[in-house]
Amino acid sequence: MNPIEVSNTKSLIKVKDACIDDSTFECVSLANVTFIDVNLTGIKIANANMSDIEIKDAQLGGAYIHGIGLPPEDHPDFTQGATQRPITFEDCYLGGSTLTNCNLTNVVIKDCDLKGMTINGIAVESLLNSSKKDH
Repeated sequence: MNPIEVSNTKSLIKVKDACIDDSTFECVSLANVTFIDVNLTGIKIANANMSDIEIKDAQLGGAYIHGIGLPPEDHPDFTQGATQRPITFEDCYLGGSTLTNCNLTNVVIKDCDLKGMTINGIAVESLLNSSKKDH
């Protein structure tokens, strides 16, 4: 299969019923692009601005999400004093998932099933129950 090269252009591209498996996109703007009924298995996204992204009705089993937040100090897009806008997770199944070395400052957990959830090895349900008894 011959590669298709598109460079230095801003044009509407409509792709339907196509297979572009194993392709590489570098220095490409995909702002406001819509993907419907797509297979993104094994996709890797690096050094990307994904502000305001919406992922809906997606299966993320086995996903590895890391290095999320504002650019680090050694990154060209780093801005001193900038703050990360909040991220919203709604109607998500995160059972068996792990959060490690994450900044959860001011995170709100509301109307969630916390059975078996632990924080640093301490059962959250026990903490909540003991807190209720103290009040």
